Amino acid sequence: MVRWLRCYAARVNETEGVAARPGRKRKRKRKRRPALYVSLGALGLGVIAFGTYAVRVMLPRATGYAAKIGCSAAFVSGRAPEQILAEELASVSFVGVEFDASAQRVEASVLGLARQEARRRRDAGCTLSTSAGATQTEAWAAERRPVRAPLDPGPQPPWPLGDGDDPRPDPPGLDRAALNTALDRAFAEPDPEASRRTRAVLVAHDGRLVAERYAEGFDADTALPGWSMAKSVTNALFGLLVARGELELDAPAPVPEWREDPDDPRAAITSSQLLRMSSGLAFDEQYGPFGAGSDMLFVDESCAALAIDQPLIAEPGTRYAYSSGTANIVARIIRDRFDDPSAQLAFFARELFEPLGIRSAVLELDPSGTFVGSSFALMSARDWARLGQLYLDDGVFDGRRILPEGWVAYSRTPAPAAPRGEYGALFQTNLGAAEDPDDRRLPSVPTDAFEMVGYEGQSVLIVPSRRAVIVRLGLTRAPASWNTDAFAAQVLASLPGTP
Repeated sequence: MVRWLRCYAARVNETEGVAARPGRKRKRKRKRRPALYVSLGALGLGVIAFGTYAVRVMLPRATGYAAKIGCSAAFVSGRAPEQILAEELASVSFVGVEFDASAQRVEASVLGLARQEARRRRDAGCTLSTSAGATQTEAWAAERRPVRAPLDPGPQPPWPLGDGDDPRPDPPGLDRAALNTALDRAFAEPDPEASRRTRAVLVAHDGRLVAERYAEGFDADTALPGWSMAKSVTNALFGLLVARGELELDAPAPVPEWREDPDDPRAAITSSQLLRMSSGLAFDEQYGPFGAGSDMLFVDESCAALAIDQPLIAEPGTRYAYSSGTANIVARIIRDRFDDPSAQLAFFARELFEPLGIRSAVLELDPSGTFVGSSFALMSARDWARLGQLYLDDGVFDGRRILPEGWVAYSRTPAPAAPRGEYGALFQTNLGAAEDPDDRRLPSVPTDAFEMVGYEGQSVLIVPSRRAVIVRLGLTRAPASWNTDAFAAQVLASLPGTP
């Protein structure tokens, strides 16, 4: 910046004739000198304004990201700090990060500025600390019982009922060589400038685990982040409350802030329109240093507040717009059905995870005690696949109905406002445009497929017509380096049945 200012001043001096020609009397054009001062003054004010904005707005987004993601990677996924700094936090390498293993705490700052802290709070995962929320969240985590049920020490049945070995031979029609080739490609790194970093792949066919592979340092017990796959977890939790008669899809969403003014048009938004990303609310799905979405995840005490405060820009139900904010409104609606977050989390464990045999699930809360239903759920690859199997089997697991009848059909039906048939109820769908079914998200995959999708290449793809669940977890920063459509097509071609 100093060098730039010197060059700028030199150019101004030259144009103003400060350097006189040899042999001639030096003249100063004082009348133009104020322009330089005004320019430099304006520049200085701009630098000060930007610096203030950076310290107050941009840096907290970066340090909040580093603290929260670093904490989850270290104390939920079990990653080593040096690995986390080199991979998960490589994009914010300018942030100083300190890991405290004894306190299960991560602190992040930039030269001591914008300091943020996240702590692991038992099975509630990692939560950013705020003056208002930290003590409350600690108490909630201490009160609730663990999500992980005790493991039966006896022999385990095979997945999905347990984690024991499956002694059965491959099902007839399975092309093992082709399936192995698909997995080899998933873990390959053909472009050193655009790493795939695939960490886990799991393939289930007709309720049987037929392929499973992990990158070095990861295994079947590693809980991995789903990012936006958390939205589909939120879908399941909402469905449980619909089954109990505590929530209604087509009734106005129970958001008290929208009912304070009798003329507030947002009061007409239904819960179904929120689930289908068709609320009509303004929401800028932008992240990074200039994105307000980063405040929602890494700064604000309430993950739902930003979206709740947005105005309507379209009539509810008429406009599809992907919005993590509306997923967090749904999560806040769920949270409000319980007396406190400990009761909420115990309900999730009792009614969803334990019946499915899911022991690794960690749903992380914001400082106010709401599950960050847009983004913060971690599970092992096997447990993500169990959730996918539940949806493949119409909400029934091991003969027991977990989700209400018709819920899966509703969830995988594209929203009327989605122009390419690409989104259902917190699930991505693959129906395609009405006028051109080939114009769809995954053109090589059957149109009945629906998918949990998350940032950095997370995917649980459910294909009912092929009785398949395909899980891929990774840390893919360059979207072009990973192609879910091509990978899924290779896997499906290897499975029994007619492609």
